[in-house]
Amino acid sequence: MRYSSSFCSAVGLTVSLFTLSPTVYAANFNISSPDQQLTFTISDDNTQPRYQVAFKGQTVINPSKLGFDFARAPSMRNNLYISSAERKSHHETWQQPWGEARNIVDHHNELLVTFADKDSKIVQYRVRIRVFDDGLGFRYEVNQDEARYITRELTEFSITDSGDSTAWWIPARGWNRYEYTYNTTPLHDAAHVHTPFTFKNKYGVHLSIHEAALVDYAGMTLNQRRPGTFISDLTPWSDGIAVKTNGRFNSPWRTIQVGEQAKDLLNSHLILNLNEPNKLGDVSWVEPGKYTGIWWGMHIGKHTWGSGDKHGATTERTKEYLSFAAEHGFDGVLVEGWNTGWDSDWFYNGDVFSFTQPYPDFDFKAIKAHADKVGAKLIGHHETSGNVSNYRNQMDAAFKLYAKNNVSQIKTGYVADGGNIKRIDERGHARFEWHDGQFMVNEYLDNIKLAAKYKLSINTHEPIKDTGLRRTYPNWMTREGARGQEFNAWGTPPNPPEHIPMLAFTRMLSGPMDFTPGIFDMGFNGLGDKTNRPQTTLAKQLAQYVVLYSPVQMAADLPENYLAKPDAFQFIKDVPTDWEQSIALAGEAGDYVVFARQERARGKYTGKDWYLGAITDEHARKIDVKLDFLAENTRYEAYIYQDGKGANWQDNPYALDIKKQIVTAKDSLTLQLATSGGTAIRFKAL
Repeated sequence: MRYSSSFCSAVGLTVSLFTLSPTVYAANFNISSPDQQLTFTISDDNTQPRYQVAFKGQTVINPSKLGFDFARAPSMRNNLYISSAERKSHHETWQQPWGEARNIVDHHNELLVTFADKDSKIVQYRVRIRVFDDGLGFRYEVNQDEARYITRELTEFSITDSGDSTAWWIPARGWNRYEYTYNTTPLHDAAHVHTPFTFKNKYGVHLSIHEAALVDYAGMTLNQRRPGTFISDLTPWSDGIAVKTNGRFNSPWRTIQVGEQAKDLLNSHLILNLNEPNKLGDVSWVEPGKYTGIWWGMHIGKHTWGSGDKHGATTERTKEYLSFAAEHGFDGVLVEGWNTGWDSDWFYNGDVFSFTQPYPDFDFKAIKAHADKVGAKLIGHHETSGNVSNYRNQMDAAFKLYAKNNVSQIKTGYVADGGNIKRIDERGHARFEWHDGQFMVNEYLDNIKLAAKYKLSINTHEPIKDTGLRRTYPNWMTREGARGQEFNAWGTPPNPPEHIPMLAFTRMLSGPMDFTPGIFDMGFNGLGDKTNRPQTTLAKQLAQYVVLYSPVQMAADLPENYLAKPDAFQFIKDVPTDWEQSIALAGEAGDYVVFARQERARGKYTGKDWYLGAITDEHARKIDVKLDFLAENTRYEAYIYQDGKGANWQDNPYALDIKKQIVTAKDSLTLQLATSGGTAIRFKAL
């Protein structure tokens, strides 16, 4: 006999199954999205907890296992039954202090299912499921009396009709962190992958598997052990244990975003909605903005991080950059290489860095005085080279130094490859951990919490992947976590033309990225060098400011290159980084993407203007765009920055047409994008 139950829409309804005999009965429970299009089913059939997912009546995730294996403790994988279940509904609108949208709608239905041991009737764990119109999340909630070390999380994602699915992915747990170019392959060829993991099934439905609220737990990668079945593969400690707990823990949310079209994934707020609200209180000191930096010159060999004749981080150069930033409306200047340690083999030896001792040619007092005078801030930089114990020992003093010098934002770096994060254990022994293991998950978050005490915001490079914690800790403003602009200076190969429209549907689903756009000189090695240069047009560099969301954006090139192209530079000066709302209008993974964003009222921005960015891969493309996102009964002056006649990234990247025309919400535009080209538009309300 089988017991099946589908809940009605009552709020707070609890159904208890304790009276059922677990030796006879099996239970099935369904929970659907508010629009009834997405359904999650969980069961205890054959005493093995499983779930499956359907979208618009078609199964997209086949029955997939749940549970854990532990070291020196019984597994939670079978001999279990559903002892109780409870359902709730939730509908609210909450506000981000900064973000890609001010107002976020959280509308979901929730099911909390308790699994108990069939023989002892003792509760083993609960699974909390929340289903939204744009996807779903589920997590484990364990409350045991003794410490438990997880060796394996058994969560599966068994993809329906996987042989007919296309996937976009990067490899997990290799020599690198997340800095790979993305692969486009049949899903069966994606062996061991990082998340977000995006794919399209044979019906054209787009899905992306990721996680939300990763705290005190190992990062989840996905291992395809059988064709179409991906198993949660937690990144282990150096001793092989996946997660160390005291017996009471919540796992991160395992998330599945679902969209009928590719652009639907871009319009999802699932990851944010599955994180806890702001824990920092008043965060008015966290300020979005734009910055320039003493940075790109080091990547192209004009300057050096270390001291000497070509040292980049000098007092005079920093003053010059601060003056340039202030004159052109930028908030601050990032300075890398100001602190001692860069002269040695720093990439492989993070022990050498001091985070409080500047080089003799970098005068903090004089720089602060100049920054105060011109009205631009110094943006701090801490490169750890993966020696996190050395950084932790100095972190408090380093933050005090920055606070004293009116620094409010810090870019941190953890450039060690793969599992080469160095920590010193309680016995004084060096241990090497992964960027996305439990130890580093906690280390990154500790950095954020301590920074908040000094009212400092963090931009993490070589980070743990984003899982939406910017909602809970709004000073964690942005991060890298993918191949950034610097690979166009020395990468082999550089980022290909499909890279940006690929990031939009993969990495960017997790949250903001500090890609550092805005390179105007594509020929620093000569345009004939296709190996070390941005493979884009100038218009595409401008469009990145709209397509790639980050609350802090860099104008990454050298000041003289912007002054040489003042008309194009105007768009970077105009475009904001904080948005009232954002709408993905069109796109396909790795092919093209079109975003429209409305500025948020902040500072010089009135909140009335809109911006549009469109980007394509190696194929020239014509895209028709309806302007119905604009306010009704309002006229706009559209400042259009588009690829000029004959533009292409190979030998004519600078061809740029700038024109103005009056438009309304009833109009449409036809965008002509060159090979690896783009279009950037400001719609100024009249």
